[in-house]
Amino acid sequence: MATNRPNPRRDLVDLSDLEWSLRQPRSFFSYAMSLLTGAAALAALVPLFSVLYLLAVRGGRHLGLAVFTELPPAALMPGGGFGNAVVGTAVIVAIATLLSVPTGIFGAIYVAEFGADSRTADLVRFAAKVLTGLPSILAGVFAFAAVVILTGKFSALAGGLALALLMLPTILLTADEAIKRVPAKMREAAIGMGATPTQVVTKVILPTAAPNILTGVMLAVARSAGETAPLLFTALFSEFWMSRSGPEFLPKTLGDLMKPTASLAVLIYNFSGSPFDNQVELAWTAALVLVLIVLVINLVGQGLTTRSDER
Repeated sequence: MATNRPNPRRDLVDLSDLEWSLRQPRSFFSYAMSLLTGAAALAALVPLFSVLYLLAVRGGRHLGLAVFTELPPAALMPGGGFGNAVVGTAVIVAIATLLSVPTGIFGAIYVAEFGADSRTADLVRFAAKVLTGLPSILAGVFAFAAVVILTGKFSALAGGLALALLMLPTILLTADEAIKRVPAKMREAAIGMGATPTQVVTKVILPTAAPNILTGVMLAVARSAGETAPLLFTALFSEFWMSRSGPEFLPKTLGDLMKPTASLAVLIYNFSGSPFDNQVELAWTAALVLVLIVLVINLVGQGLTTRSDER
């Protein structure tokens, strides 16, 4: 008696029907889009490498130890450097970091842990997102009105306040996301062992989220280091070291922070439009140094993110 048995060969897919060919519209479209996206990715790299090449060629001519230890030269004066601008940039960014990091992290702890479902937390997040798009010149105008006009002086402190306004939303939002990524089981385990909410935050959440928080801080620092407009309104520029009372180049008193301070971004702005070749060439070298500083900070931030994800 014959039985109707399924023929396994009929269920097999004919591999010849799956052969890839440009004659097929879908295959041709996929191949064309792959070429298009690849070409677009390469085109996006062209401006970046063009800028880096130009900076390396023109800025690398005068790059040496002397540019980090000498003061800016006068017109047609040989030699010189921008050591005071490097120190001033570091001091202004350090002030901005001291002002923005504690505020941003504490704010992130509140909106992520203690007031996660409150309207205040939603308002803080919304305000931080709006501030991320704030034009940097407006931060400079605010610091000018809040510090320069009240004190009657351009100063490193005013510049630090302006940069802190630009750093704060980045730090707050990245810290908020980093805290949210801490597994809930770790919180529950700490609470089950009798830890208070403060102990949960300080002993469990912050140590776990620290790498990602630090990444956000590094990205904010990299952005602030290259800002020019806020410093034109606040720190202005100086042809001298920060310490006026001796050969030391670092500030020695609070009064040194309340004086006009040099920075790399403003030096580039001033010297790039100069009619004197020695100052223009120094501007190219300062631009190369500033790009390298920002690049190193970004690479460190990306490295911290990668290590955190692996852990």
